[in-house]
Amino acid sequence: MERPTTAAEAVAVQERLRPLVRTDRPLPPVRTAAGLDVAYFPGSDRLVAAVTVLDVETLSTVDSRAVRGTADFPYLPGLFAFREAPSLLRALDGLTTSPDVLVCDGQGLAHPRRFGLACHLGVLTGLPSIGVGKTALGRYDPPGEERGATSPLLLDGEVLGRALRTRRGVKPVFVSVGHRCDLDSACELVLRLAPHHRLPETTRTADRLGRDLS
Repeated sequence: MERPTTAAEAVAVQERLRPLVRTDRPLPPVRTAAGLDVAYFPGSDRLVAAVTVLDVETLSTVDSRAVRGTADFPYLPGLFAFREAPSLLRALDGLTTSPDVLVCDGQGLAHPRRFGLACHLGVLTGLPSIGVGKTALGRYDPPGEERGATSPLLLDGEVLGRALRTRRGVKPVFVSVGHRCDLDSACELVLRLAPHHRLPETTRTADRLGRDLS
């Protein structure tokens, strides 16, 4: 991964890689899904990058890897990938199982330059990837209350994702395509991965692993 040192250099990397994103076909059959999350040590740039690989049918963890590192790029909106992706890529390299899809705790196309963390990791690894954000980057109308209800997520008047209700009575999550999938199949997979809680089990297990080590 390229390691720019300034915001301008980082934006140039995003602009150069963005045309490589593919969003025109459904996900291929998915047996395993990797959750990716980063936990920071309090008041520090030291971090733990955690990856857990789940069997999609049983939601059991079949592989995991966590690495400690330091975020050496500034904390700047729209450029989080340059803080977190280097350590996440190290964690992915340490897996013994190759996941069928990456499910990132962050954004994909729902990004000012249409190249969030999920897009960045998808392009660099060549794997299908999905962004599942806890907060909306853009505007949306609340979806219906029933599980599986969606509404468009808009940024600059463009539909870049969906607000997805994974559980009745809780706030939706915000799904956007990262790479090598379309929005319909991304939302379908996120629902499969979130049978009981707001967040998909991929995110929950990766978050737990990272917090246990930070």
